[in-house]
Amino acid sequence: MGGTDQVRGTRRSPAAANGGGVTRNINSDNTVINLDHGDPTMYESFWRKMGDKCTVVIKGHECLSYFSNIKNPCWFLEPKLEESIKSLHGAVGNAVTDGYSIVVGTGSSQLLQAVLYAVSCDQPNQINVVSPAPYYSSYPEIIDLVRSGLYKWGGDAHGFDKDEPFIELVTSPNNPNGVIRGSVVNRDGGILIHDLAYYWPQYTPITSSLDFDIMLFTASKCTGHAGSRIGWALVKDKEVAKKMIKFMEVNTIGVSKESQIRVAKILQVVADGCKRFGSPDGDNFFEFSKSLMSKRWEILRETVKKTRMFTLPKYPLQHCNYTGDVTQAHPAFAWIKCKEGIEDCEKVFRGQNILTRSGRRFGSDPGYVRVSMVSKEEDFDMFIERLSAIQSFNNGDGNGITNGNVNGNLD
Repeated sequence: MGGTDQVRGTRRSPAAANGGGVTRNINSDNTVINLDHGDPTMYESFWRKMGDKCTVVIKGHECLSYFSNIKNPCWFLEPKLEESIKSLHGAVGNAVTDGYSIVVGTGSSQLLQAVLYAVSCDQPNQINVVSPAPYYSSYPEIIDLVRSGLYKWGGDAHGFDKDEPFIELVTSPNNPNGVIRGSVVNRDGGILIHDLAYYWPQYTPITSSLDFDIMLFTASKCTGHAGSRIGWALVKDKEVAKKMIKFMEVNTIGVSKESQIRVAKILQVVADGCKRFGSPDGDNFFEFSKSLMSKRWEILRETVKKTRMFTLPKYPLQHCNYTGDVTQAHPAFAWIKCKEGIEDCEKVFRGQNILTRSGRRFGSDPGYVRVSMVSKEEDFDMFIERLSAIQSFNNGDGNGITNGNVNGNLD
């Protein structure tokens, strides 16, 4: 899902080019900035700099077979991808891989469908799937899309009080607010699925090597290669892994080998670069991306402070085992709250031609919005510029901006 790739009719100021704030009035600029989606285009500059290091060549006679490794229960998993996944987790120290089955999928979204099938197919009754609000906005749609008789969306985990089996989705760091989470329901009969898409050093301190029963990861959020559509699950129970593989077999007869081979090369390049933290060559991906995320959050916090219109979450300082320093989280999304009395924060941003995602989509208050922090530099600069322009509301209810324009045609 794409963001705005080109900036039309807008001239970037020297301040923007240097990473600082922008003061030019932009109320006449009708360019729409789409920060609704988490399209990780900010990483493009790093991968351009890497040149041909991640280039792979696949000849016409290669990748013809359905099978990648018939000795592996996940017979469509490319051996090189399996090796690079283990290498990367080992280098970063964010997850245990020894003793786990690796299941590859077309992004973590397909893997979520596979694991929901795997853990519910033997249940006697349809099972509720819950997640604590604010939860990832796509969970309800993903879970109820096919109206499965095996499971259904059960809503906010905080309100789940039924004495029956359940599945809890634990997203950590959480999408949308970047908070590290644990399970909420904490009762017998529960099955936990940990969505760890953002548990990488650029987004949050790596405080331990996780060893949950089911852990989902994706290249989209790790390296920014969303278009390759590769995710992987680390699964402790071999029977659950087998059922997931069966789902994938029936659903898509495996996963594209070309995508796997490309992502395997990329992950290995990242893993090798992890060994050169602080290298003058600048080829450590996480060092680059952490620095960029940190700068963006610094600019955003300063801008929000000046507007006095919004608030941002505060994150604790923690020791990161990967970088060796004490740092705080710099999430891929900003969970922004409008000041008291504003009922529709999404509308406020839409008035500045900024598309965000309303808090109501996350089972939360519409006084919040989620804003992508991983867009291209041009989009981020324009966002900061327009955010600076939001200073006061004409009637205090969020229906108008004194120095902006609310464009009702963007609904």
